[in-house]
Amino acid sequence: MKDQTSYSDIWIGSEDLGRDEKFIDQASREMPDASVASMLAQGASFASANTGRRDFLKYLGFSVSAATIAASCEIPLKRAIPYVTKPDDLVPGVANYYATSFVQGGDYCSVLVKTREGRPIKVEGNQLSPVNGGGTSARAQASVLGLYDTNRLRGPQMKNDGGHFETTTWKQLDDLVSTTLKPESRIAILSHSMLSPTEKQVVKDFQTKYPNTTVTVYDPVSSAAIVRANELMYGVAMVPGYQFDKAKVIVAIQADFLGTWISPVQFAHKYAAGRKIADPKAPKMSRHIQIESYMSLTGTNADNRIRIKPSETGSVLGRLYNKIAAAKGGSAVNAPALSAALTEAIDKTADELLKAPGESLLVCGSNNIADQSLVCAINHLLGNEGKTVDLENYSLQRQGDESKVNALMTAMNSGQVDALIIYGSNPVYELPFGTAFGEAIAKVGLTISTSMDIDETSSLCRAIAPSNHFLESWGDAEAIRGHISMVQPTIAPLFDTRQREASLLKWIGGENPLFSSDQPYYEYLKARWSATAGSVASWNELLHDGVYSYTPASSGASYTDNLASVAAKLTQPGTGTEITFMETVAIGAGQNANNPWLQEMPDPVTRCAWGNYLALPVHFDGTRKFIAHENLEDGDLADVTVGDQTLRVPVIKQFGQTPDSFALAVGYGRIVTGRAGSGVGVNVNPWMKTDADGLVQYYASGVTVTGKKGEEDYFSCVQYHHTMGVTGEDSQSKEVINADEAATVYMTYGLVRQGFQGSLVNRTIIRKSHLDHVEEFVKDLQDERHHHQQLNTKQIYPGHDETYARGHHWGMHVDLNACIGCGACTVACMAENNVPVVGKREMSRHHEMAWLRIDRYFYGDVDNPSAVYQPLMCQHCNNAPCENVCPVNATNHSSEGLNQMAYNRCVGTRYCANNCPYKVRRFNWLDYNAADLWPINEADLGLKSQDDTIPYGADNLTRMVLNPDVTVRSRGVIEKCSFCVQRIQEGKLRAKTEQRLLRDADVKTACQTACPTGAITFGDMNNEEGDLSKKLASPLNYIVLEEVNTRSAVNYQARIINKAEGVDA
Repeated sequence: MKDQTSYSDIWIGSEDLGRDEKFIDQASREMPDASVASMLAQGASFASANTGRRDFLKYLGFSVSAATIAASCEIPLKRAIPYVTKPDDLVPGVANYYATSFVQGGDYCSVLVKTREGRPIKVEGNQLSPVNGGGTSARAQASVLGLYDTNRLRGPQMKNDGGHFETTTWKQLDDLVSTTLKPESRIAILSHSMLSPTEKQVVKDFQTKYPNTTVTVYDPVSSAAIVRANELMYGVAMVPGYQFDKAKVIVAIQADFLGTWISPVQFAHKYAAGRKIADPKAPKMSRHIQIESYMSLTGTNADNRIRIKPSETGSVLGRLYNKIAAAKGGSAVNAPALSAALTEAIDKTADELLKAPGESLLVCGSNNIADQSLVCAINHLLGNEGKTVDLENYSLQRQGDESKVNALMTAMNSGQVDALIIYGSNPVYELPFGTAFGEAIAKVGLTISTSMDIDETSSLCRAIAPSNHFLESWGDAEAIRGHISMVQPTIAPLFDTRQREASLLKWIGGENPLFSSDQPYYEYLKARWSATAGSVASWNELLHDGVYSYTPASSGASYTDNLASVAAKLTQPGTGTEITFMETVAIGAGQNANNPWLQEMPDPVTRCAWGNYLALPVHFDGTRKFIAHENLEDGDLADVTVGDQTLRVPVIKQFGQTPDSFALAVGYGRIVTGRAGSGVGVNVNPWMKTDADGLVQYYASGVTVTGKKGEEDYFSCVQYHHTMGVTGEDSQSKEVINADEAATVYMTYGLVRQGFQGSLVNRTIIRKSHLDHVEEFVKDLQDERHHHQQLNTKQIYPGHDETYARGHHWGMHVDLNACIGCGACTVACMAENNVPVVGKREMSRHHEMAWLRIDRYFYGDVDNPSAVYQPLMCQHCNNAPCENVCPVNATNHSSEGLNQMAYNRCVGTRYCANNCPYKVRRFNWLDYNAADLWPINEADLGLKSQDDTIPYGADNLTRMVLNPDVTVRSRGVIEKCSFCVQRIQEGKLRAKTEQRLLRDADVKTACQTACPTGAITFGDMNNEEGDLSKKLASPLNYIVLEEVNTRSAVNYQARIINKAEGVDA
């Protein structure tokens, strides 16, 4: 490896990432003896590196005293955090970046964490990662807020004689464990999937000390059937590596691989590679067919959708397999029959797969072993192994098997478990049989949870040994076999917490000096990696890059046709109405329920926030109305009954939902969590059942949904118009019309029957075409744009093109073919720009403050439409209608083309917001940040507990996440996207320091760096060699509402789909 003696394990800008020699030399001489890293780099070996805990905390850039003061929430509101001893590596006003890994159960991203004055404030993607390729997710972006969660435990907890938790000392807790656990003790560890190889070794060491220890692993949203099916068919328990970038035909059945399924950031990054139109003159892209029972994020991005009931998954796979097997000379399996329409659609899907042998891919989200065995067999028949299905570098993100939790529960109930360690999991909430598991906990002598807060499971335990946040932790992660990323702390522990791995090492004890050191897990990790890293220099490089790849030994996977042993267990069609239980992009299985950034992020598909909404199928009445089940309307309340359990839930009319079926998200209805998640939505986990193999099934049959039972108090949907060109048959003329345009007229007063045709789609908001018609589309688009531009030349506004041509002229490009609507950019913008959280009540009043929203529009057949996502931020118009109506010049234009806001000049007339055709300006109706002295100005959060009136982010601990480069706005002012002007200024200062010109590649907006698909490009439109200029040259580009002559600085590349004829159903 290259010598790293002059490197720190942090990145300071792109030059450090690129390892510019001049930059590295300057950095090494700036503070020569500043840190532990410098001492290590001067030649000390792993063994001789005598580094204590306080040295490392000093190295992390935040003193013990400062962290303690901040964590205690005793800082006056506007007092700066003082340094007791200023960290030597830290330069005030200059950001440091640490390479680490976001790991939360199976969720994973290799990331860079931006710190300012020692505070982690922002997560960026690690571009060196071969797994996520620099992309992130909404959950990863919001994870930094979890560090400053006021619900976190301040120290270890033990229950008193009254059954209530009291803060104790680590010594008392460790004494309890050491006196209770004996070598012969029967100990059970219950965990989510562990991605860390070092952590797994710690668990093995614990099992060596206590030989009767069992480890049970489950996943909150299970993929156990995939693991077990691959073990049956290939001899290896695994989730194969799916190479979406190498597939020309992709078929997904009940698998939301772009949103929530297994590894969505990795999958989205690869998927987008095959969806972008590089050359409009010879356009190529993959074909994606989605077969599902509800409108998922992945389904909205598909070319074709086939709607099924969730219980029809086995029938679909059986038909698909038999069709392909017949073509390949294989034997058939017995499978339940499908309707004629579905049979035709599935047969055509099989034909599409057969056209691309070795370049096709089938994935499935069913949690039935027989179903997944058919998936293995189909990919085998198509010759996809070793091409689009990687059996060597397979995924480790799903290793759990919930059927084994049932066995553990049986042992607990029979008194065969002496001690239970709940290792970062929450089974009482996450599992359908969680209530029974909670009752079994009471029958175990010693129960300990490592949860960071009190949740449904830890509240039942005898003690809590709270673990650190991942931003306070050391570790490693191997999400994909052969690719490891490091976890390193970006701040000292804010509270008296301890990594769960360190707790296990402490409880092991013994003669090993590593186990009794001041930082046992750091020493353990470093010692384990010393053999791999080889030297201090390479250890530093490992921390600097954050990623490491190796060639693993052969997995030994070999296909064996064992279908006959499981074919009889295929999922069987149900009876009556059915409901699908799915995972949302933001909240997941409930682990993110207490994160207000994620609660406030509207679901990409439903566009609702702060709750789970029952998705209802929709049909067009042939005149002007979209009709749903029992004539329910958005925001109505209905009673849903599954078995003998009934819940009252709000509803949303969902285009593309399968008839006679519904969908409702998991992860809500938490009762023991923080203020943001408690009582939000309903808990559907008890509705789920397990199959004969003990695996959770994410659907139910025999569901009843009543008519209207009331209206939700605060219906928090941010988009009411959901369509842009959905078509249906007119009941009178029998012609196909734009149904959404017909529906624009609500109260007709007998004057008109329908809305005007062309009133929506003729506006230049969304432009789309089919891959086969790109050439004609480009011509039509160019003609349309020429017409708009010709009209715009007649205006009297002279413009400032000469001014913009002299320096920088900042602009943006958004590729609608690459944007999947995942919301990572939305949360990144909130984190970067101190966008306040307003709560459910304010969102129901359309007072949301997001600077960047993602509009979702359905188009095509009204019963089964396609969709397009359009990120919409301030367009930084060069003829901005907001600027000339502001009476105090609070909004104005810079010489570099930026539409600027002077907050302290704004008097809140809101003329600018009224005059903005894009509706991207936000007004601070209330004091959302508690920035002034009058509580009456603060927002009503709409929480279940009306006693809790403190706005989100108003407490001193949460304020530590604020970006010091961005002003926190007060009540009565307008705010909006600034193109991350603070990052532009940072780039200018860096270029000035390095005595060079600013390159537009030096500046990347928060939304751009968060995007997993590379859909957003920011840069200088005057730089003809820049990435932005290359994107702007595409003939597929257009400007939203170009006809109104705002001269937007944001270009959008049209949405192109590759729909196969006759496949939709």
